[in-house]
Amino acid sequence: MSGARYAARFTEEALKNLRELPQREAAQIIRKIARLEGGLHGNIKRLQSADFGYRLRMGNYRVLFDLKGGIILVQKVGHRKDVYD
Repeated sequence: MSGARYAARFTEEALKNLRELPQREAAQIIRKIARLEGGLHGNIKRLQSADFGYRLRMGNYRVLFDLKGGIILVQKVGHRKDVYD
């Protein structure tokens, strides 16, 4: 996880998750994801034995994503209490 450049892409599920969030939180999450395109900085953790490779923590919300080459594939976005279900 370095200063490499990435392109963010969203799955249909992630877009649906973002639409269901309050507008203010969704906008903050989108800005945070856009910042990841310049390098993987922030509260990122590699997940062990999970369906997703990484998680980005943002307050009570989590962004679950995979890295595929130079692509950040955002799989799921949600509140920490139920995003891992």
